[in-house]
Amino acid sequence: MFSRFSRAARRPTSPELVTAWERLDAGDVPGALRLLRQADAAPLEEVALVVGRAAATAGFDDLRTAASALSAHPDRPQALYDYGYACVERGVSHLAIPALREALRLTGSVAVLRELVSAYEDEGRHRDAADALLAHEAVLADWPDRYLLVYNALLAGDLEQARHRHALLPGPDEDLWHGAHDRLNRMLRRAACALEAGALDGTDLRGWQFVMGGTVLGTLSPYGFDAGMTGRFAWLHDTHGQCLAGLVRLRAVRDAAGVRARSVSLLPDRDSRILGLAAAEVLGLPAEPFEAGRQDTVVVAYDLGATAGDPRGAAALEQLRERVPGQVLHEHAGCWTDPPPVAADSVTLLHQSAVAPWAGGLRQGADGGVEQGDADPRPEEEIAASVVAADPEPDEGDGRTPADPVEGVAAFVTAVRDAWLRGDRDAVRSTGPVGSSRFL
Repeated sequence: MFSRFSRAARRPTSPELVTAWERLDAGDVPGALRLLRQADAAPLEEVALVVGRAAATAGFDDLRTAASALSAHPDRPQALYDYGYACVERGVSHLAIPALREALRLTGSVAVLRELVSAYEDEGRHRDAADALLAHEAVLADWPDRYLLVYNALLAGDLEQARHRHALLPGPDEDLWHGAHDRLNRMLRRAACALEAGALDGTDLRGWQFVMGGTVLGTLSPYGFDAGMTGRFAWLHDTHGQCLAGLVRLRAVRDAAGVRARSVSLLPDRDSRILGLAAAEVLGLPAEPFEAGRQDTVVVAYDLGATAGDPRGAAALEQLRERVPGQVLHEHAGCWTDPPPVAADSVTLLHQSAVAPWAGGLRQGADGGVEQGDADPRPEEEIAASVVAADPEPDEGDGRTPADPVEGVAAFVTAVRDAWLRGDRDAVRSTGPVGSSRFL
């Protein structure tokens, strides 16, 4: 009884873990877990104490049990693996990585290796995933292991390694892997096209966005390019002018690709209907409610993540996974930290968090404090007219983003036109090779 009580009363001693423990005292589970990102060097048994307590608070009994076992036996491979597996399943893959690395060191097990690769992929650490696979090449099977090596090498930006390994990879024997094999083939075909259009290096956000999903990126953020954002937005309060600039670039994409659309299709959520009505004016096309089988149409979404949150929007996106001939999906504001379930053909900008111009965003109140603003109550048609009448000139930003004229987007589309018109789109849940400050 005494020893059981002693284990229950244990507390971490590492300074960063003590702070995380205090966050749990205050009921701040997310804050405690964020602090654990900075505790890679802390003893695993102490990290597990914090994770176990957080899991108990959240009602995650599987993770609580696994963390308790690891804190008691940090040298047992099974305890390390079970804890790592539970962390991945509960969406905290960064916590799984140290435990799975140690389990792999102790066992050399391919099952542990695969779970570690899964955790690295969740965290966008594709270089680490590829290196882990290369270090255990002797135990790799073609499927899934050597496929995972090609995939992670590609998403790490190591195109030479990916091409070399892909040439040696036989087709899968099991139907389970045919979809993954096809996706990899598509990504490598798009990479060959993107190389004709740009450098495809660690700063070529437009090129890698196309490689990963087949999506043409319209604009680059004018802020923080050399501070880790590389053309992405972090927190964005959108403007009517920025919406119009995106539609002007959509028109340039359409013209460069030779798309002959006959209508604009309006998705059911309010943000998308507003932008769709503006797009119809800019593109000189009639606007119609979305129908899944309509060909030769531009389907316009403001933010596909928000569309997916609308019951009717979610049904429409499910129908857009396989597009009919001439059906082009354009998204204005694409979330790069939580990509939507369907890859667009074009996207104006990439954001971490965005507020539409007509939504009730934060503003400065009369007393100098911050308050929630009111949403624009006007009819959708009037707001769309405000978008069309806006100034589309780009924000000059901090002056550190490379020049990105509309002619550059058109030239990119011209270079990748054949691959883009194939319509092969892939929803890849990764930021890819271009560096990012993911948690700004």
